[in-house]
Amino acid sequence: MISVRRKPEVQIDTSRIRQVQETARQSAITAAERVGPMAVRSREYAAERVLQARGWSAPRLERAAGYIEQDLAPRVSAWLNDTAHRIEPPKAAGRSRNAGLIALAAIAALGVAGAAMTRRNAFQATHEQYPETSSAEEGTPAH
Repeated sequence: MISVRRKPEVQIDTSRIRQVQETARQSAITAAERVGPMAVRSREYAAERVLQARGWSAPRLERAAGYIEQDLAPRVSAWLNDTAHRIEPPKAAGRSRNAGLIALAAIAALGVAGAAMTRRNAFQATHEQYPETSSAEEGTPAH
């Protein structure tokens, strides 16, 4: 339902609010005039102190970096390496390597046996072809 009643009009005296605003603005201007030069001096002093702090801390940071690089990092690296070796699971018995060595030895043995048989066959063929060579070896003259 819509109200058709007339709402009361309120009139507020804003002169007091304007007077307080003007006083606050004047106080802010006065404070800015007083604080401004101190802020500039404080900024300059802070910049000088920051430069001093940087000059003091830079050599210490360099020393810390050298310590980490030369002393601490190798220790940490060695510790990590030792830990990695300790937690690494045991390696297999190396059967693939042993099998390869056995196969290589078998092939070498067959090669030696083959060379010996070839040499023996060549020796027998020479003695069958030239029988007088065998009598010379026994101590009888061939001529």
